Amino acid sequence: MNQVDLAFTSAIGQAQLIRCKEVSPLELVELYLERIQRLDPQINSYFTVIAEQALATAKAQTEQLATATSADLPPFFGVPISIKDLTPVAGVPCSYGNRALLGQVATHDSGVVTKIRQAGFIILGKTATSELGSMPYTEPPGFPPTRNPWNLDYTPGGSSGGAAAALAAGLCPIAQGSDGGGSIRGPAFCCGLVGLKPSRGRISHAPVGDRLSGIATQGTFGRTVADAAALLDVMSGYVTGDPYWLPEPEISFREATKMRLGGLRIAFATNLPPIGAAAPACQQAVLDTAQLLENLGHDLDPVELDFSELIEPFTAVWQTAVAASGIPEELLEEVNRWFLARTVGAGLYLQAVSKMQMVARQIVGFFEHYDALLLPTNMSPAIRVGAWANLTPEERLPKIIEWVAPCPPFNATGQPAIAIPTGFTDRNLPVGVQIVGRPAQEIAIIALAAQIEAAQPWRDRRPTLAVE
Repeated sequence: MNQVDLAFTSAIGQAQLIRCKEVSPLELVELYLERIQRLDPQINSYFTVIAEQALATAKAQTEQLATATSADLPPFFGVPISIKDLTPVAGVPCSYGNRALLGQVATHDSGVVTKIRQAGFIILGKTATSELGSMPYTEPPGFPPTRNPWNLDYTPGGSSGGAAAALAAGLCPIAQGSDGGGSIRGPAFCCGLVGLKPSRGRISHAPVGDRLSGIATQGTFGRTVADAAALLDVMSGYVTGDPYWLPEPEISFREATKMRLGGLRIAFATNLPPIGAAAPACQQAVLDTAQLLENLGHDLDPVELDFSELIEPFTAVWQTAVAASGIPEELLEEVNRWFLARTVGAGLYLQAVSKMQMVARQIVGFFEHYDALLLPTNMSPAIRVGAWANLTPEERLPKIIEWVAPCPPFNATGQPAIAIPTGFTDRNLPVGVQIVGRPAQEIAIIALAAQIEAAQPWRDRRPTLAVE
């Protein structure tokens, strides 16, 4: 296998190669570190690369591999991974996309990082994020903008833009991210990847608490549905004291990719009032996927959805993340300073949470009649890097709301959603769709996504930049 093919081998495939001793953890880490050094100056997907730590872990695991049996090894022994720079990794800088925090070193591992280490992964570094994760593009002041490997003039999305760009470019085989309003699904859409936002309570916030009334969660990126599902198996699970929790699924999420589904009733829409219709490429992605699902034996119904009542309360809750960070106003970028100034008091915040929850009840009630909902992921393909940089915050916020409109409703409801690629525009920009499931029903949407993937494989498409 040549080096490019190895770099783009799935995480599950790499784990198997290691178990069969066809490749070592050290070979994989050295491969990705070389690719990061050579390619990332064009993409800027990593804030921090921890080469020394990764090499030391890889050498130790390679020595262990010489005498270990397959049964002795955790599931992803020796497989590299990236961690978003909103998630603490002990001993590694954690900037949250804020230039004033560049030298801040985390003193502890996030709970998901502990689980990722226990699964045998080797952490390569911390991927770029928008400041505090608040923007759907990744251009925080003080850092070079993160670019889309498919077309460097365009954004990979945000706030998990670095994770998506690194994975799309073959600078890691799998990636961790987080999603508070589309921050996994949007970058997956922009970069031609699978992005999985699980149900509220599926992944613990340990050792800290939930700051945004349940709208944010960590999640997974993969080049395949199976990789994204298998990483969710690793990251999920209750930790004592969690404010939300779910029962363990009856089967693993990875096993769900092999399920044969009977005919499901699936709704679909391409128009979201008050925003309007999605861009033609995004509409067509939904219509083509609906036709494919119908050909696979599912019942598809066009529906009209209106999430307009959610915009005001969700925005009020979302903006409070800036105040919750505790970062002084003078150290924030312009839009986050504006958000901070608009932060409501405790009473109005609780009113916004209550209204958001009331609208969320209505949305979840819709799913009493449907097994899943098919929507655009974003309302148009990726925007250019810096497209909105010269706009005032008042001008920028409506554009943000419009672009990401299909995603935040399911942060409000806590439902699972998976973004999958379906094709490309004439500017070589990926497009795709998202599938939303009933509460706590990741199994169904993972199985649906795997069916689509099998019917129209996308894993062999690679950015030209990544293979030259």
